[in-house]
Amino acid sequence: MTTESVTRDAAPANCIHSHFSTHHEAPRAQLPAWRDRLGHFLDVPISRRQLADGFSGLIDSYRVADLAFMDCRTDPVSQTRSVARISTDSVRQFVFHVAVEGTIETGTGPHPKRKATQSTPGILALDMNQPMHMDRSACRVQAFFLPRELVESVLPEAESIHGSVIDYHSPLARMIPAQLADLSRSLPTMSGQAAYDAIQSCALLIAAAFGKQVGLSGNARAAARTAMFAAARRYIDANLDQMDLTPDSVLAASRLSRSTLYRLFEPEGGLAAYIRSRRLREAADDLHRYRNKAIVEIAYGLGFNSASDFTRAFRRAYDMSPSDFRALTR
Repeated sequence: MTTESVTRDAAPANCIHSHFSTHHEAPRAQLPAWRDRLGHFLDVPISRRQLADGFSGLIDSYRVADLAFMDCRTDPVSQTRSVARISTDSVRQFVFHVAVEGTIETGTGPHPKRKATQSTPGILALDMNQPMHMDRSACRVQAFFLPRELVESVLPEAESIHGSVIDYHSPLARMIPAQLADLSRSLPTMSGQAAYDAIQSCALLIAAAFGKQVGLSGNARAAARTAMFAAARRYIDANLDQMDLTPDSVLAASRLSRSTLYRLFEPEGGLAAYIRSRRLREAADDLHRYRNKAIVEIAYGLGFNSASDFTRAFRRAYDMSPSDFRALTR
């Protein structure tokens, strides 16, 4: 787990990717380099044996505005956030700490009082305004660093989830792995706004899952609805060119109940109507961008069964044929 101070910005700009590795250091300098990387908000104790053996640590971080997502791989290591450290820095974010591989044991509270063992699958909630001590095996973890006001907008008593762990058993939590996989795959090529929206929706889904588990009230339901709708829309956009993109395939990918999924798309005229609308909008963009591309090729490329089916649907949506639309945009 690691972070850097994230500057709050009124509008998301670029998604900034940075890569850190201890591999370029001499073995005795590897763990000290890791400690220096985290030193602005965590203490990392170092033993003589660790110095002699060397330490492998990798971090890929993605920062946009006041949000950060990080993917880390490390050898066994301990990390501590003490009361003394809290009193001397300004890090007050919430962290959702996702175990991808390995086992993590975390103690939270002033003594500490609470012990949490986190393995795959599992997500740990940490409040950087409270102390903790973490012992990690060789592992891979992903972490969301979020401003307090964002988490507290979903969970008014958010500090109470510090040290809590959720697995993927609840209906809300079962959506998280697919969202995480989609986020990890898509972030490197996303624009700033798209990255901000994707990180935020996944983080809000996790926050809502914690809220459901511990019985907190507030806006968790609204956050969960937003996250579920965003996940379904991203799946649809990523599969517009697939012939088998149907309401049933979206249902299978979402892991929601049919009634819940269909309710999400009621304001859009229904799920099937939304899929067709997105395909037609993409077709309109393609007609403008690729002026030499055959209309029938665009139709088949976006999952329409025939050129005539595409032309009828396009005419209903835009009140003109695809060829007339292409001529107009010239």
